[in-house]
Amino acid sequence: MILARVIGQMYGTIKHPFYDGRKLLVCEKTSPAGVPTGDYLIAVDSVGAGIGEPVLILDEGTGARQVLGSADGPVRSVIVGIVDAVEGS
Repeated sequence: MILARVIGQMYGTIKHPFYDGRKLLVCEKTSPAGVPTGDYLIAVDSVGAGIGEPVLILDEGTGARQVLGSADGPVRSVIVGIVDAVEGS
């Protein structure tokens, strides 16, 4: 699982049919404290996340396909949660 913050949305007129009706979000990876790491990924939104929100991303193809209910969808990363808070010891 990866902590990240949504920084944008991607749009495309020509895409694989799997992505029809699905939102693709650009997410900047962060530390647990919310500090950007300088890395990013593009993930399919499954929870209705918006720009600026901290999210939890599953970055593993088979798990992502299971979350989205597709046995053979061309997907690797999916947003599975919007983070309310991160607590540390």
